[in-house]
Amino acid sequence: MAASIASMAQRKRKLADLSVEEFMSGEFDSDSDSWEKPSSRKKDKKKKGLVTGHKKGLVTGHKRSLQKLKDSDPEFYQFLQDQEKSLLDFDASDEDEEEENDGDVEDEVISKSDGEDKGSDGGEDEKKDKNSKNKEEDDDVDFDMSSDDEDGNIHQPPDELEVMSGSSDEGEDSKGEGKEKQKGKSHSRLVTMAMIKDWTQRFKDSISPSLIHEVTSALKAAVQHVSGETGTTKYKVEGSKAFNAIIRLCLIEIAPALQKMLDLPPLKDLQKPSLPKPKNKKWIKVHIDIKNYLTSILQLMTHLSDASMVNVILKHIHRMVGYYACFPKLTKLMMKKVIVVWSTGEETSRVLAFLCINRLVHVKQEELLETCIKQMYMAYVKNCKFTSPNTLPMINFMQRTLVELFAINFALTYEYAFIYIRQLAIHLRNAITLKKKESVQAVYNWQYIHCIGLWVRVQTTLYPNDILEPLIYPLTQIIIGTIKLVPTARYYPLRFHCVRALNVITSSTNSFIPVLPFLLEVFEQTDFNKKHKSISFKPLNFACILKLSKSQLQEKAFKDGVIDQLYELLLEHFHIHSHTIGFPELALAAVLQLKDFVKKCKVANYCKQMKQILEKVEENSNFITKKRKSATIALSDKNAVIAWERKYQEEGTPLMKFYQSWRKLRDRELQFSISQKDQIVDADQLPEIKRPKGPGKATEAEKKEFSAIFDSNSEDSEDDATRFLPKKERLKKNKEKSMSKRESDDSDDYSDFDSGELEQLARSGDEDEEEEEEENEEPVSEKADDSDDFQDKGDIVKDFTMSSDEEDQENTK
Repeated sequence: MAASIASMAQRKRKLADLSVEEFMSGEFDSDSDSWEKPSSRKKDKKKKGLVTGHKKGLVTGHKRSLQKLKDSDPEFYQFLQDQEKSLLDFDASDEDEEEENDGDVEDEVISKSDGEDKGSDGGEDEKKDKNSKNKEEDDDVDFDMSSDDEDGNIHQPPDELEVMSGSSDEGEDSKGEGKEKQKGKSHSRLVTMAMIKDWTQRFKDSISPSLIHEVTSALKAAVQHVSGETGTTKYKVEGSKAFNAIIRLCLIEIAPALQKMLDLPPLKDLQKPSLPKPKNKKWIKVHIDIKNYLTSILQLMTHLSDASMVNVILKHIHRMVGYYACFPKLTKLMMKKVIVVWSTGEETSRVLAFLCINRLVHVKQEELLETCIKQMYMAYVKNCKFTSPNTLPMINFMQRTLVELFAINFALTYEYAFIYIRQLAIHLRNAITLKKKESVQAVYNWQYIHCIGLWVRVQTTLYPNDILEPLIYPLTQIIIGTIKLVPTARYYPLRFHCVRALNVITSSTNSFIPVLPFLLEVFEQTDFNKKHKSISFKPLNFACILKLSKSQLQEKAFKDGVIDQLYELLLEHFHIHSHTIGFPELALAAVLQLKDFVKKCKVANYCKQMKQILEKVEENSNFITKKRKSATIALSDKNAVIAWERKYQEEGTPLMKFYQSWRKLRDRELQFSISQKDQIVDADQLPEIKRPKGPGKATEAEKKEFSAIFDSNSEDSEDDATRFLPKKERLKKNKEKSMSKRESDDSDDYSDFDSGELEQLARSGDEDEEEEEEENEEPVSEKADDSDDFQDKGDIVKDFTMSSDEEDQENTK
């Protein structure tokens, strides 16, 4: 080795004198002093010392922080010891190993940084050497290996070299990733019934953040198993028994455990929930687990199809609303999910969903009320597109619940009511101006009618209200414009819906709306005396119809339904104004037109109903006129008139009493019709229609039965056979018939008769035969041959007199 170094030292040459091949072959040497300077070595030692000192400081600082954690929060420190014990083990041997490993890493890092520093230092040295006189020494490079051996800076390759990742290694990498995934799955623990029993016992004994973490992790795994999502979880739930047990545990124990651990006051059903304090140490420990738990509950609710299970989850969400309010994003997600249930779920689910929404809005009114109103209104419009007797109660429920939310903030309600009522007015204006089928259909549909019904309910429920009262007039004008858009008989059901809405506004807001012209117009447009072309077995349900077909207009049920609707709406309108001081003048035009209808109508049932209204209206008019005569108030005094009307409204009028009794009977009738509605039997099986392929053969029993019914020996059958024969053949048949009778008479038993009576009977029989022969010899008229239904002229007896007993005896002699 020394000889080689000496030979290399003799062959010191400058870099400028070397060729490219000699430089690449490495057969040259350089001066170690000129290649590596002492100043750089000092820098390396300083860097090594700083890195190792910094590493030791980190370890000691970490130990101190763990000791402080043990003193301040022993429960959390115990949780770390149970779950992640490796984080707390810091022995001296571990420190030495870390220092050695850190030293190796630091050498690599420092060597890389030296290369960078060398470039910068080399640049600085070149600038200095330009001003110095020894330029040739810097240009000469001496490769003196002895200097490197003395410093111990000889490069030693590592034991295992890194291999570049190429295309050939991609398959191995994918296999490695698959193994890592399998390891991650294998690490997830299977939830057993013993574990669940242990958790329930721990909830009763002592509640800790570690327990809540374990239970929420198990619930997350259960929900992930149901939803079919893939991912690594701490636990794994398999089987319906374990799934049901973990769900039951969470729904029963989590809410009271959090309330007890966070020292929250007990919560009642209608009370505003108290939120956990953000600076609470226990809340800080468990808030991430609670967030994951609440998210899992929402995912579970979306994947459930059974209505009873959805109801249980909604009840739990109602208890956990205060915790949902602590997470803004999760709150919006929860509100969307619950609004879907409110608009599409079953009856009980809708009620529970609204209770959750109502509580959440009262907790976060400023942040959520506006968005909640928007989403619920859009869901209402979306789900009232089709109306039937089954969906109508759900639509009414959505209207009532929306009114409750609108009642929270009147200013916000006015803003959105103005916007949405204006949209209705724009649709109506387009239909009136464009007069196209599409524009008319945008108004004459269930969504438009139910939106009108919603805003009518808002106005009438929240009245009196100075903020919302200005919207009554535009809403009334929209309803009147909807009636006048297409005033034909096919849209009578829609007209009746609008008139009913106007009656509700009139009765609730004490405002006068001219409704009678829209009802009396029906009497002029419809001819009730015209005979119907078809009869329908079921009456028309005008509550679930907007438009009638042409065939329905020709049915008897159409006229019956129109009369019933007119009777109800007229009676309702007269009842609303029955206590007013101007009732006689209001009802005068209607009384005249109803009397004219009763005179012209020829259907007794229709006249009977209208006569009853006329009688009650005239009776109420007479009652009001009598009270007005005895009143001593001035009509110019508005307050006195209002007080007079309020007095008779409280006492009651004849029409009001009649309407109340009729309303009870009508409601009872509607309830009965709902309870007796058609039910589908054997819905699981499709109905089958069995038709015979051809005429069936009669059995022996059927033959005997029919032969007994149609006996050929009966007199009726013989008459039917001879009735349609020609005259001559008919006479022959009669002779044969009489001969057969004689034979049968001879065979009869005459033991009851005397000898004289028998001779008299024989003589009368001979006389009858002679008369028949004379009748056969008489000519038959041509007209008698043509008609088979009448007998001959000779058979007709013109003069018929009763003979006495003496004459009969002379004839017999």
